[in-house]
Formats: sequence, structure tokens, C-alpha cells
Amino acid sequence: MSRMFDDHEEVRSEGALVWAADGTEFLNCAGYGVFLLGARHPRVAQAVIDQVVRHPLSTRILLEPTSAHAASVLADVCPPGLSKVHFAGSGAEATEAAIKLARAHGIRRLVSCTNGYHGKTLGALSVTARDVYQAPFRPLLPDVVTVPFGDVVALADVLSDGVPSCFIVEPVQGEGGVIVPPSSYLSDVERLCREHGAFLVVDEILTGLGRLGRWWGCGDVTPDVLLVGKALSGGIVPVSAAVCTPEAYLPFDKDPFLHTSTFAAAPIAVAAARAAVEAIIVDDLVPRAAAIGSFLLKSLRDSANRHCPDVVRDVRGEGLLIGVELVDAGFTGELLLALLDEQVLVNHSLNNSAVLRLTPPAVLTDAQASRIGAAFDAAFAQLARRV
Repeated sequence: MSRMFDDHEEVRSEGALVWAADGTEFLNCAGYGVFLLGARHPRVAQAVIDQVVRHPLSTRILLEPTSAHAASVLADVCPPGLSKVHFAGSGAEATEAAIKLARAHGIRRLVSCTNGYHGKTLGALSVTARDVYQAPFRPLLPDVVTVPFGDVVALADVLSDGVPSCFIVEPVQGEGGVIVPPSSYLSDVERLCREHGAFLVVDEILTGLGRLGRWWGCGDVTPDVLLVGKALSGGIVPVSAAVCTPEAYLPFDKDPFLHTSTFAAAPIAVAAARAAVEAIIVDDLVPRAAAIGSFLLKSLRDSANRHCPDVVRDVRGEGLLIGVELVDAGFTGELLLALLDEQVLVNHSLNNSAVLRLTPPAVLTDAQASRIGAAFDAAFAQLARRV
């Protein structure tokens, strides 16, 4: 896999395209979900430029209106009942804020899902249930229980013992290999959490803001805390958020110094966040993500069935989160390199090495979407010849 990193240096990007130093043009279906709006979206770029010129960082002493405006815009598109916004710098930091809110409510036990991914800082790593990442850093947080993703019965068994618990879950597991649960899963999870008084955190750092072809993967479910990130950056400035119900956020409201970070809610970051949400609305990118995703899913399935049905186990996903599962992890690397030859960038899945993952931007043109389909067709054919 060293070839993937050594042959090209990326030096420029715009929209769905990335250019290497030698002038090679790539279509970007990688970036771990960050580039829903592509690179250098003009609305987000201008908002950040204006903020840099006017007031890039704040003193943290006086009131700073940019973060309040961004929080209002974000809360307006979140599920009903989520009105309190805590901005952070990364998805892992948003996870940490959610864990600390649970602790502030007297909840110590954390429940997460097998192969779930919530970040690699110490608290977030404690609920990122993968031994390869956890082992070098143990002991992690105590009182962490893991249940299978999509298994409501297993969650009910854990919560039924009456121990105050916080359950953190993704609507679709991204790093787990684009694992889509049963359609009723999250509504059943919400019901269980309410029945047992559990604190519910839905991690939409990857899936939110239209990635799945709808605003939020949690649908009508209102968690105590909703984690947002990646696309919130507009592909320009790192930013994340924990969006909470007033009840869940109460400990931070009572003592604003209980959980702080110097660069959280930095004006340049929240300017990007506000502009990103506005761009998704103005450019109508949520239905666009659904339409492109439907086209790509069918195109990739048809190509895999035509060229290498014995090598590709499954092609699945929702919207612009698509996974291609191979029968062996070694074939995943082969397919990734074949796509690199076709000038298309994709990612592997950190918690499931047999799954290659696409997170294309919703700003793809029809021609670019067709080019991705053709690249996969050629890559599947190449893989079939090698196998």
C-alpha cells in the first residue's frame, strides 16, 4: 500500500476534484466524509475569508456573535428538541463533550456497539470498540459495555439491570464497513433508552447533514445529544458540535467553565459551519445526495455482478455513504489501487478492512458521477483479471 502514499502529492482541489503535483486530476470520493460540499465551496470559502479579515479568533472574554448565529442555523436543521449547541474542533472532541455531559448527570456506564467508531482521544477511544486501537492505551475509561450493532434485544438485556447508562450509536456504521441496521432500530433504541432512563447519544459525525440522502440518519428520533462534524466544516475549517436538549445540556449551562477549549467556537470555524449548513440548504444538496447515491449504488452493483461476483461480497449503503465488501481484505487493497489507476480516490474502513468506502461530494456533476461508475467498472474488470 506504500505506492498509494508515495506516488502522488496532492497540491490543489476544487469541487469534486483533487490535483497532484504532476498535474494528475483525481475525482475525490475519499476524505473520510469531510467533503460533502466538495473542496473550496465558494459560499464557505467567502465566509471564512470575510471572518479572517474581520475577526478570526476571539478573546473568550466578551460575547462573540458569530458562534451564536452559527448555533442557531445548525439547531434549526436538527431534530426537534435539540436547541443547545456546544462547538468543538473535531468529532472526537464532540464525543468527549457528550461523555462528560453523561458523567455530569451522574451516569458512569457507557454502552457502545461492536465495531463502532467515535474517535481516538481517550474517552472516545473507550467507546470505539476495536482492540487494535484500544490495546496500546489501556486502561481506558471503566464501566464500558459493548453490544452488537442493530441488536435491540442485546441492548435491552444490558439496560434492564437498572444501572444508569449512556448509549452511543451511529445510524449507519461508517468505519465498521457501512453497516446499515434494521429500519426500526433507532426508534426502538430511543424507546428503550426512555423506558430505562438511559442517556442517548447519536453519533452523526459522518452520517449527518445530508450524507445519507436525508438530513439526519436518526430520522424522527430525538437523542439527548447529537454529534455533528466532518461535513460541518464545509471542507475548509475543522469544526464539530454536540447538539443537545436543554435538559441534557443543563450541567454546562449551570457552569460554562465545566468543559472548555481555547479554540472551541473559534469565529473562523463557526463561520465555516454556518456557511456549510446554509450552502446545503441553498444548493439543495440533501436530495442531490440521495439521487447521486442511488445512481452510484446501482452502477457499482451492476459492474461488480458483471465482472467479479465471486470476489465482491456486497455493495451497500445509503445516499453518498457506500461500501464495497470484498471476500478478502487483500482484494480491498487491490481494488483501491486499481481505482487509483483510474484516478478515483476512495478510503478503506478502519474497523473492517474488507470494505472499501466511498464518501463522494454531493456537488458531483452527472458527468463526474458517470466517470466514477466507469472507473469502478474498469477497476472491477482489472481485479477480475488479477484474481
